[in-house]
Amino acid sequence: MSHVTLVDDLEAEQRALADVVHGLVDDAWLTPTPSWGWDVRDTIAHLADTDEVALDTMTGGPRSLGALALVCASPEDVTYLGVLKGRRRSGHEVLAWWERAASEERAALRALAPDVRVPWGLGMAPRSFVTARLMETWAHGLDVRAALGVPSPDTARLRHVAWLAVRALPYAYARAGRDAPAGDLRVELDGPDGARVELGAPDAPNRITGDLGDLCRVFVQRLPADGARLHADGDAAVAALEVARAFL
Repeated sequence: MSHVTLVDDLEAEQRALADVVHGLVDDAWLTPTPSWGWDVRDTIAHLADTDEVALDTMTGGPRSLGALALVCASPEDVTYLGVLKGRRRSGHEVLAWWERAASEERAALRALAPDVRVPWGLGMAPRSFVTARLMETWAHGLDVRAALGVPSPDTARLRHVAWLAVRALPYAYARAGRDAPAGDLRVELDGPDGARVELGAPDAPNRITGDLGDLCRVFVQRLPADGARLHADGDAAVAALEVARAFL
């Protein structure tokens, strides 16, 4: 799948979350979520702000990730600045901000050359960068839906999140201060539409099998591995679930 086609799935994920919050009354925007002590408005503000940062990172704008890293003490400070911007606006103003930022972001993503490297983290190819934006939208969407008591049905789009999770394992080990165990990893997952998601060499000595949605929740740290419908066979499979992290 090209990164341009993948943007269509990002748009579908963003629109699905926007539909959840479109009709909220003012007080509902202040409903606490399970994540970081944020409420619903904070979460949508964070998405709006990071979509703007993603746009400037792609286009060389003044609030690129690299520029912010020079003036903020930590990634947490970058995140908090976006949340503070949202707290000066109503929930509906935050939603309008996010929808505008997401639309501009998608246009820039579709315009990326296939061989460019987006300076996000260690640098990302367009396909990985689009998938990272989809992953973040989906993960924060879980928080919003949990806060509002809205179901979070899994979709075929989660195959992209699983792909990113496996590709991010070297980064996850580095963040955990651990060396990756020897041996290749195979991942075989059952998707919501009955399709199988298979990643890695078929003859890999280490294997994770189970539910696609649960693996994705583990890697965005919304579900503990010991509570997931997953089976790990081999040291590298067990370790992958221990360090699971699909975000910066």
